[in-house]
Order: sequence, then structure tokens, then C-alpha cells
Amino acid sequence: MAHKKTKTSTCIITAGYQAETSTALEIPLLSTYVAAGFPSPADDHFEETLDLNSYLITHPAATFFVRVEGESMINAGIRPGDMLVVDRSLPIKENAIVIAYINGEFTVKRIATKQGRHYLCAENEAFAPIAITKEMDIELWGVVSYVIHKAT
Repeated sequence: MAHKKTKTSTCIITAGYQAETSTALEIPLLSTYVAAGFPSPADDHFEETLDLNSYLITHPAATFFVRVEGESMINAGIRPGDMLVVDRSLPIKENAIVIAYINGEFTVKRIATKQGRHYLCAENEAFAPIAITKEMDIELWGVVSYVIHKAT
């Protein structure tokens, strides 16, 4: 695997938060989809409500939130300042975006296997993959299930 990339640093996690799901806040949900192409006739009413806890969090006891710093995952739609919803109960599979704790630092990367070796891969060509070795102090903390960021 030949890579000319020199940066090995990463998107790092700057803050972590435990999921709090004991309260419900139901927000009105428009009953139709919004067209991203040509406008469609608007319905003048909301038919349901949405509780973001129930929408974003499947396993409350195993879910936490983290804030991202850095640009190594920019091509996966993860930008600096984004909030990630992380579920520790989900199985870690090939291509999953995970939170890893490596040698005392948290990072967010995509899991990949190439030629029988496991890697933590950035989604930015400026960053080299990190080969997972037996010598590393590494723990995979969970799978990123949602990315939350401002539209602008």
C-alpha cells in the first residue's frame, strides 16, 4: 500500500457528553418531504411530532455525543465543530466510522481492511491511514450513527 501522504494526525474529539433521554421534547414534523429540486405544493399543516431523542438514540445507555476538531474526515461529511452521536452497542464492521482511543488520544476514522491488515482511515487525502498494530494502545469506543452540524 503506497501512500505519499505525510499527515497522520486526525480529527480529534474535543468534548464528550452522555446522552440524556429522560425528557421528551416533541417538535412539529412536516408530514411531507421537502423538494430539493423543483418546488412542490405545500401542505399547510403538521401531522406529527418528532422527539429527537427517539430519532437519534436507539440505545440510550450506550450512546454518547462528541464534538469534532480537525478536517481529516471532511469528505465523509464530518466537519470541525460537528457533534457526533456515537453508539457503543453497535457492532464495529468494515467501513464503519468509529471513535478510537489511540495512545491516549481520541480520534474519529473509518475502519478498513486491506490485504489482511486493519486500518483507521481518514476521509481526506492529506492524511495517511493509521495501521492498527499489536504494539498500539488502542480501544474502539463506538460507532458513529449520526453527524449533526449547522447548515452553513
